[in-house]
Amino acid sequence: MLMARRAVMLLLALGALTRTVTASAIESFEVRDIRVDGIQRIEAGTVFNYLTVRVGDTMDDQRARDAIKALYATGFFRDVRIEREGSVLVVTIEERPAVASIEFTGMKDFKADEVKKGLRDAGLAEGRTFDRSMVEQAEQEVKRQYLTRGKYGAQITTTITPLERNRVAISFAIDEGQVALIRRISIVGTHDFKESDLVGLLALQTPGAMSWYTKNDQYSRQKLGADIETLRSYYMNRGYLDFTIESTQVSISPDKRDVFITIAITEGNRYTVSAIKLGGDLMLASDDLMALVKLKPGDAFSREKLNDSTKAIADRLGNDGYAFANVNAVPEVDKEQRTVNFTMMVDPGRRNYVRRINVVGNRSTRDGVIRRELRQLEGGFFDNQKIARSKQRLELTQFFSEVDTDTEQVAGTTDQVDVNVKVKERATGSISAGLGYSSTEKVVLQARVSQQNVLGTGNSMSVQAARGTLNKTVSLSFTDPYWTADGVSLGYDVYDRTYDPHALRIQNYTSHTLGAGMRFGFPISERDRINVGLAVENTRLDLYGNSPLIYAAYVNEYGTSTYALISSVGWARDSRDSAVWPTDGTVRRLGGEVSVPVLDVKYYKMGYSQTSYYPLSRNVTLKLGGELGYGDGYAGQPLPFFKAYTAGGIGSVRGYFTNSLGPLDANGFPIGGSRKMLANAETLFPFPGLGQDRSVRLGTFIDAGQVWNPNYTDGSLGYLRIRYSAGGTFSWLSPVGPLQLSLGYPIAKRQGDRAQHFQFTLGTVF
Repeated sequence: MLMARRAVMLLLALGALTRTVTASAIESFEVRDIRVDGIQRIEAGTVFNYLTVRVGDTMDDQRARDAIKALYATGFFRDVRIEREGSVLVVTIEERPAVASIEFTGMKDFKADEVKKGLRDAGLAEGRTFDRSMVEQAEQEVKRQYLTRGKYGAQITTTITPLERNRVAISFAIDEGQVALIRRISIVGTHDFKESDLVGLLALQTPGAMSWYTKNDQYSRQKLGADIETLRSYYMNRGYLDFTIESTQVSISPDKRDVFITIAITEGNRYTVSAIKLGGDLMLASDDLMALVKLKPGDAFSREKLNDSTKAIADRLGNDGYAFANVNAVPEVDKEQRTVNFTMMVDPGRRNYVRRINVVGNRSTRDGVIRRELRQLEGGFFDNQKIARSKQRLELTQFFSEVDTDTEQVAGTTDQVDVNVKVKERATGSISAGLGYSSTEKVVLQARVSQQNVLGTGNSMSVQAARGTLNKTVSLSFTDPYWTADGVSLGYDVYDRTYDPHALRIQNYTSHTLGAGMRFGFPISERDRINVGLAVENTRLDLYGNSPLIYAAYVNEYGTSTYALISSVGWARDSRDSAVWPTDGTVRRLGGEVSVPVLDVKYYKMGYSQTSYYPLSRNVTLKLGGELGYGDGYAGQPLPFFKAYTAGGIGSVRGYFTNSLGPLDANGFPIGGSRKMLANAETLFPFPGLGQDRSVRLGTFIDAGQVWNPNYTDGSLGYLRIRYSAGGTFSWLSPVGPLQLSLGYPIAKRQGDRAQHFQFTLGTVF
């Protein structure tokens, strides 16, 4: 319609132009001067610039027509006439008005500045030449934007007001109307499934309790297209090979407030798989490839399983260097028997080796830091598994917010590929001074200078200080993860820590520890490391009048100041797919520490922890964790009470006050224990409406745990008196530090237990 209107306007303009030139036929003459009449805003120089005639030229009818066309083509003029006065060429023009202002009234859903920017890109803007066709186009564009919001009844009234100096003001008066809501979704042609079940699969829905937030009751063409594909996949994955969408109809009520969607389908027959065969150039043993096929004879046909099978075979060939292997499933359908058999035609192509690995996107991180994490090597055969593992290892460094890999054929060759590793660096350094807060520590004053990737070397260093109610810390740490080329790490720590549980009425003592240590890490496999360390500590103790007798007995025998030389050894295996947003994999740690019997303190502690992640769906992850700890003294000494295990609070059994679990002294204060058990089950999922934003996560949890001290009991605790809690969590990697929040409730709370339902930390608490 718009194109037709423009064509009519063009014909009318050309007709007027032809009439003007014909009525003012010009006899040939030499132009001695040129005069321009009718100018209001446009400079005379602009007219001369576009005019195709100059002083001294010979003027005739053809040149007059050409001059008029050239001036019309600028779009600046509504009318152009050329006449002769003696030897003077007179150009009379009528300018098009300029747009002085564009205003919107009644517009609430959109910001006026953003709409104006869109109109400017389309050619309508303040200061530009007025064009009515552009205004009509702007009306349609604004209305289209309202249609995307489900406001089909939006009305736009445009007013054009002439102003002085040949200008106009354009005003769009908008009646936005109400959002049209989906009142009914019908699926016609269903026989084998309930219509209500199929409608429940769709993203588009009729209004419900959460529609105000999800907006899924507002029609969207894109969402409808996705829903149609959802229906198709649902049937195709259940054997309906002939399933088709016959039609989709979207109708709107006369008042444009209600939307009705009707989807007509033909289910067709349900097919089962009669046989699966392999064909083509297999390259590998057929039994090995058949093991990757997820469809089995007798199964209902499933497009999803078929696609997964072809991809698995192609990926397996990719592990042996066939980077561009192609696997096509060729069906043979028996409509009478309602069966289908498939021949997996394998075309491995040429075996490829990697000519070059290109690293791009690293502005500060050195190439070597990235390349040392790569398991695919230049000059080696292409290997899908090694490339995937390389990507995973780069993500685990936490230096990058995004890591992508792609493969491209080397031009002019048939057996060479280049691998491109594209990274997007994240901020790995910080200088901060400010406040943190937690439900346990209250206000925490903190200052920190840290860099996980010092000068792009991959080394990490931090200097930090924090002062809270429970902990006061000053520490310096440095780690070189590749002290040797084969991945042996080296780290140093110096720390000064004060632990004051008495301030929170948790335990009746205060400890002040000054220490320094060195640690090494040795990779023993792709995912396993052995860590060893040695540290020396001096601990000073302060007791109170109501401190437990076992505290007083320890201080009386060993003094208020003790020295310990602590050696540690541990094993860790990390198979997580991400360190920031894990959805699959497991972290296992087994370790222990023992004080070397050359100084005052003699004790040992052993522990094992495991955290596993299982993807339940695309967005939901199950997290299962557990921890066991055992400690004691040796050479006639007990386990020092300031080295005892504690439990309760965030990171332990949520819903209970921090470090409040375990045996109690005569005053009801926990004293810690030499045995520890924790277990946790948690579901994790993105915050609704934020898509795949990896900075925010929600969860629900069940925690269990306890600590014991066989040498001290209040008569109410036994090995089976484990504490349980349940609740929900919220975590956010905020600009001011990590925020962790939990709302937990103890299950079967016992006398003496200290509950704390709401617990959180904001900022890094050391």
